[in-house]
Amino acid sequence: MIETSWDVAVVGAGPAGATAARVAAEGGARVALLEKAALPRYKTCGGGLIGLSRQALPPGFEPPVRQRIDAISFTHRGRRARTRRDREGGLLTLVNRADFDHALAKAAVEAGVRLHEGVTVTGVEQQPDGEGPAVLTLADGSRLAARAVVGADGSASRLGRYVGVTCRQVDLGLEAEIPVPPDVAEHWAGRVLVDWGPLRGSYGWVFPKGDTLTVGVIAARGGGEATRAYYREFIEQLGLAGFPAATESGHLTRCRTADSPLSRGRVVVAGDAAGLLEPWTREGISFALRSGRLAGEAAARLAGSPDTAAVSAATDEYRERVEELLGVEMDAGLQLLTAFERRPGFFHAAVTTLPIAWRAFTEVCHGRATFAELLRSRAAQASLRVIS
Repeated sequence: MIETSWDVAVVGAGPAGATAARVAAEGGARVALLEKAALPRYKTCGGGLIGLSRQALPPGFEPPVRQRIDAISFTHRGRRARTRRDREGGLLTLVNRADFDHALAKAAVEAGVRLHEGVTVTGVEQQPDGEGPAVLTLADGSRLAARAVVGADGSASRLGRYVGVTCRQVDLGLEAEIPVPPDVAEHWAGRVLVDWGPLRGSYGWVFPKGDTLTVGVIAARGGGEATRAYYREFIEQLGLAGFPAATESGHLTRCRTADSPLSRGRVVVAGDAAGLLEPWTREGISFALRSGRLAGEAAARLAGSPDTAAVSAATDEYRERVEELLGVEMDAGLQLLTAFERRPGFFHAAVTTLPIAWRAFTEVCHGRATFAELLRSRAAQASLRVIS
């Protein structure tokens, strides 16, 4: 049975939620982590960890690595293939999200968090003056009160809707987990594929994970049949249509508007629930981990906030820190997406033939630079103006 009163309740045990719960517990809060499924549970995601994601993991945490990547093959609409290798290696670390999320939840439990699986949150209520706790209603009819709530319940977030999150970009991703024979697995070992696709702003990917390939495409929502056609053609072009998929799934990714709220009273949202995602690549794991840390710190502070003024101060600080750390990266990603939609061939030519472009790409993969930092240069801004 779940206790009915907590300092902090976190809804969703993905990277954002598990991180928020752990950080809040390390800050001295009594934390309940509520997950509607039983862990480990399948999650539609390529599972690629860039350097910023690896840097945001808990100290001493060893991710359950399926494969380390030191080469990327690029194609444009299935043609003009070229493979680039990085001498350092470690461009990406590939994980299975079920294993990765479960490991993060275990790290939270080790920090003192109480994990409750099979628990679905159906609603939230709180006093307008912020004096009392927020109260969560659960699917079984029971109620749970917490001095702070973190919504990390994914892109279809109930708590995101409660807070009032609005999105400027929604994309549809389609993905398959395809078991392959040893010779095919060896062909892909240590290398991913990125295909700049035929639809506006679209791309496809192949991420090898031992004897399984994660294959998918993503494009703007609204062109569902065209996206499904790209997905089918992509798999056929790769010669993988003859291998039955173990799972096939689809999901929506959402990027928040710049003025979208991140909190309401004692409830804050993080990760996909907050629409925190890089718009061009749709990379979300680093945003989940980093916003989860900020949300956990904010929740620990909210748990000790006695009145409206203190609640407002805590949530205002959370928003400022998210905007400072992640908002600027989302703005840079939107600039890149806008330019990419106009001239995908330019991006393909640049990253496959220009050393400076490839070096910039690898710096982001390694976590030594962000798109926002790279776009501050005059050369980058001049290139974007030419493309536009």
